[in-house]
Amino acid sequence: MDPKDPQTPETPAAPTRGIGIGESVFQAPPAAQSSEPVSAPVIDAAAPVVPPAAPDTIVVPPTDPAAPAVSSLSAAPNPFIPNIQVPDSGDTKPASGAKPFVRIILILVVLLALGALGVFVWGKMSGGGAAKKSQEVTINYWGLWENDAVTRQFIADFETTHPKIKVQYTQQSPKQYRERLQSAINRGEGPDVFRFHNTWIPMLRNQLALVPPTVMTASEFNTTFFPVSSNELVSGTSIFGLPLMIDGLGLYVNDALFATAGVSEPATWTDVINLIPKLTVKNGTAIVTSAIALGTTNNVEHFSDILGLMFLQNGAPISNPVGKEAEGTLIFYRKFADTSDPLYTWSEGMDNSVSAFANGRVAMILAPSWRAHDIAQISPKLRFHIVPVPQLQGNAVAWSSYWVEGVSARSKNLDAAWEFVKYMTSKEGATKLYTEASKTRMFGEPYARVELANTVTDDPYVGAYVKQAVYARSFPLASRTYDNGLNDKLIQYATDAVNGMVNGGSPTQVLTTMSSGFRQVLSSYGMSTSGSEITPTP
Repeated sequence: MDPKDPQTPETPAAPTRGIGIGESVFQAPPAAQSSEPVSAPVIDAAAPVVPPAAPDTIVVPPTDPAAPAVSSLSAAPNPFIPNIQVPDSGDTKPASGAKPFVRIILILVVLLALGALGVFVWGKMSGGGAAKKSQEVTINYWGLWENDAVTRQFIADFETTHPKIKVQYTQQSPKQYRERLQSAINRGEGPDVFRFHNTWIPMLRNQLALVPPTVMTASEFNTTFFPVSSNELVSGTSIFGLPLMIDGLGLYVNDALFATAGVSEPATWTDVINLIPKLTVKNGTAIVTSAIALGTTNNVEHFSDILGLMFLQNGAPISNPVGKEAEGTLIFYRKFADTSDPLYTWSEGMDNSVSAFANGRVAMILAPSWRAHDIAQISPKLRFHIVPVPQLQGNAVAWSSYWVEGVSARSKNLDAAWEFVKYMTSKEGATKLYTEASKTRMFGEPYARVELANTVTDDPYVGAYVKQAVYARSFPLASRTYDNGLNDKLIQYATDAVNGMVNGGSPTQVLTTMSSGFRQVLSSYGMSTSGSEITPTP
């Protein structure tokens, strides 16, 4: 796959060289001297790593209440039962002894007819009886990343165990997928089952059917999947979809460049800072080999995810990004592409960060797991591995961006659709899909189920994503969703903020504009800006 994107605080005193904004955790080091390690005034390294406190939430309003209600049974007479009138016989007596016998026969015939009609009506009201229950149904499933070679055997296995359900799979293009999906569902022509991004619930809440408790309860969900999925897909007892995979950002490491420099992969941002002079190779002022791809928007793939991660790690109010933490984060990101800064190691003139990594021009990049397939295709012999993202000392926050399986609220085959989703996201189904995907590429999609994630923690490509999933968080700054909506609109404001600093704008100025834009976008989808993450509301 190859998806591509595009209250004002008081102005603080101008910082000295680097990031020293107030007491921001992202601080600037003193100027680097040759290859000596650079210290950064961050939290004591000996302090224990603790999960972040529960964040405030962005409240999503309830779904459209205009959905038709199920009518109650009427007390009116059953129209299928005729109203038989027996005439008053008065004082008239039968003319002969045969007439009472004939009348008894007629009454019995009427009773038998009414009994047969009652059986017929009950069959209709109870859903058509055994004949309808045995009827075969076909459900349509829209996916994105798996081709027919991956899904064919998996679907065949499902149909074998569910002979009355047939699945028709269509691999969709990610371009304009969200708009195309919603339009099809609203026309009554959409799929029964479909894949959607974890940040799309505010946009899809009227098209998503809730997971029935017979498929999974909220308590079962919370013990089956990672906390980030519970925070984003569950509200009270309502569940909006079931995840098959988990993903986000990992730190890609070029094995050869690290071996040549005699260094190890970083665990903290302080470690990253200390690696800059050891991994950066320059020819005069031109960068020949970069230590890490950061600081720009035009050629750093997934820059919005990276910036979102840094905001969350530094405690910045990401839905309203103003204040010293937000300013310190933005300055820190820009330092790596600032020619006047000692951390300068990346420039707008370099290749796309994924291509640069594949070609050995940069030692580290931050990217989701699926980028490994692109890199292996560009440079099949490149030796690399992926580790968890760098942390601030004393804190642990990772980035989450993944896809979820949902069912259309307008599906005519809800039971069959949920049966398929239940199977697909089960331990058996997820394992089969991972195995089938691994036959055609390096690995399948990282497991969303905790019990399965533990089976791949040592994998050099997938392991990082499941290890850090326990402390991952999310926000609609996810790149490559092509939603032309919530994510893309917020990303544009983030792009303008970073480029505004390149063009001489102050952090306070560009973040004030960014924050105002965020409020407009979030409110247009019925969301408040009181916190840092989205929690769905049914």
